[in-house]
Amino acid sequence: MAARRAVQSTPVTASRALAFICLIAALHGLFFIWYQRPDWTTQWPDQEGYRRLGEVLATTGQFTRFPDAPAFVPEVLRTPAYPIFVALVYRVFGTHQIAVALAQTALFSVVCLVVYAIGRRVASERIAWLAAMATALFPPIPYFAALVMTEVWTTVLFTASMYLAVGLVIGARPRSASSFLLLGFLLGVTTLSRPAFVLFPFALAAVGVIVLPLLRVAERPRATRWALMLAAFAITMLPWFTYNYVTLGRFTLSPAGGIGRGLWEGSWQATWSGRLQNELTHLADDISDRATLDARVRAVAERERQAPEPMLEYVHQWQDIRRIWATPTDPSERAIARVKADHEYQRVAMQNLRRQPIAQLLRRLARGILVLWAAEIPFRYSDINALPPLLIYLCWGAQAVLVCGAVAGVIVLARRGRVAAASVLATPIVYVTAVHLPLLTEARQSLPVQPIVLLLATIAATNAIGHSLPREPQVHEREHL
Repeated sequence: MAARRAVQSTPVTASRALAFICLIAALHGLFFIWYQRPDWTTQWPDQEGYRRLGEVLATTGQFTRFPDAPAFVPEVLRTPAYPIFVALVYRVFGTHQIAVALAQTALFSVVCLVVYAIGRRVASERIAWLAAMATALFPPIPYFAALVMTEVWTTVLFTASMYLAVGLVIGARPRSASSFLLLGFLLGVTTLSRPAFVLFPFALAAVGVIVLPLLRVAERPRATRWALMLAAFAITMLPWFTYNYVTLGRFTLSPAGGIGRGLWEGSWQATWSGRLQNELTHLADDISDRATLDARVRAVAERERQAPEPMLEYVHQWQDIRRIWATPTDPSERAIARVKADHEYQRVAMQNLRRQPIAQLLRRLARGILVLWAAEIPFRYSDINALPPLLIYLCWGAQAVLVCGAVAGVIVLARRGRVAAASVLATPIVYVTAVHLPLLTEARQSLPVQPIVLLLATIAATNAIGHSLPREPQVHEREHL
């Protein structure tokens, strides 16, 4: 009788635990709304573009920042999914940042619930609770929830996609075609929120079609199912590709938001410290006279006891390319100029990389990966330069431990016979690292994958303290329909 009462009380206990986790996430998000509010209009300039697109979409239904221009001015920097979300919030609650921040705080709670659901599928109830709580307490996600930026929106979409993907590869029974179609659609919307994920569906399909058979994983989906996913992804992306082709004559993901600028900035990243490079960038932005600029840069080089030539080359390249798209004043001409500027960024970046390919690769491996996965500092941007270095190092160290724990979590899953789950959950970590390695790396680029990192790190931590996963039963290898 006691056992029966315990079983009957489990759903109530589970609901209360989930409600408590959501409460923690909501309070965490509200704290960062209060904390970030002074920076809403002074920092993170990307916010202004999203706010403008959301406002115009909400009021006119047009995807442009210049609705009053005589001719339609296409948006060449940002993809449409997140501005549509912002527009919906504006339509319902008014054009206020607080409404977007509160909506994204609610999405943060959803992320925690999805992490719990994935944890139950790949590990155990205990690990699912702990991973969901770790997500609720992880500061970088609510940090961005307070800003009108794509990070939290993309995180909830990507985490939901991973929930579907995990279920499709570890389920013992046949999975419907509609589940793969839904996965392709979700990954398409994720890509229309963060273009860097454009190749992830192909990476996931490669794991399903190539890696899982090599690892002799049983009950795996057939290649035709992954083809359905890719077809749904392509159909989801088609209207946006068509928009770019019709408005700018280019069949591309994002005309001026391509890899050109990221590749150029990546070619210089790690040449100097982040603060020094930021200082050089501001000098190039603020001083138009070349002689005055050169004198200031030489003074900086002397102060830092470094060679001035690379610094001068950096600021000259920065100014020359920026003038391409900053000079036109007509909105239509400026949109076209930004596409040209991205081409120039890419040309100059390749020129930079060809001169020192080995040195550049070593810099990227030594610093680029660290910045990508462990350099988030959840303090107001306006206060970061005043933080004690020790506090910054502690933030980096904690995140580095989490990433190492995630790698250990993949190994734990594989050793306990959960090879399919380990393979799928490792895929986004490998993918994000590979895609961003040649580009400028920022910690927020890995944020959509951090819930998976937290889940894997939780698996490793619980295993280390003696709560190991039960071994998966062995089954004969076969494909299901």
